[in-house]
Amino acid sequence: MNFKTPLIAAFITASVAGTAVQAQRDAPFKVQETGETFGRLAEAVAAIGGNNATIVIAPGSYGDCAVQKAGRITYKAAVPGQTIFDGGVCEGKASLVLRGKAATINGIIFQNQRVPDGNGAGIRIERGDLYIYNAMFRNAEQGILSADDPSAEIVIDRSTFQRLGRCDRGLSCAHSIYIGDFGSLKVTNSRFEKGSGGHYVKSRAPRATINNNSFDDTQGARPIT
Repeated sequence: MNFKTPLIAAFITASVAGTAVQAQRDAPFKVQETGETFGRLAEAVAAIGGNNATIVIAPGSYGDCAVQKAGRITYKAAVPGQTIFDGGVCEGKASLVLRGKAATINGIIFQNQRVPDGNGAGIRIERGDLYIYNAMFRNAEQGILSADDPSAEIVIDRSTFQRLGRCDRGLSCAHSIYIGDFGSLKVTNSRFEKGSGGHYVKSRAPRATINNNSFDDTQGARPIT
């Protein structure tokens, strides 16, 4: 009887598993449709270009940011609530700067975005549709800030906005959500709390639906005066 065989098999299994984990750490951004993996979020976005695809993001905290200029991209946490974009900012704006055809965010946390002009955001949506599900925005100057796109819609569902906004440094106030002249805004089943300035939801969209949300300002600070 060969008593070494099970030990060798176990060693090989552990080695393969370890290699897979290390590969995930080295290349945590995976384009679901092609199986390609990338070490930086911006590389995955560039690989998609003007196509439609999903980027699945491994658990972890990332200082990454990316600018989406085309296509329809879904940014999806492999494990909801365990993917964090922490402080990374592109173009002096946000962790995700979006001006493609559409973007979907699913299960991701955005935190600690700050920039010199006081408008650091988790997401800056400049053009195209935006759909956000099961996300969290916290401890930043703004959660979501938009430009104008009257032809597009923004939908936010089952998400949390916490410790956002500011009214200081002699600058205009920042807000948890500030939507410009987009075609429509819909916010449902979401929670807003512990605001640190500005409004929880400020919108110039001609059509706005705000349903079944929770607003708790008992621990808010620096209200608009």
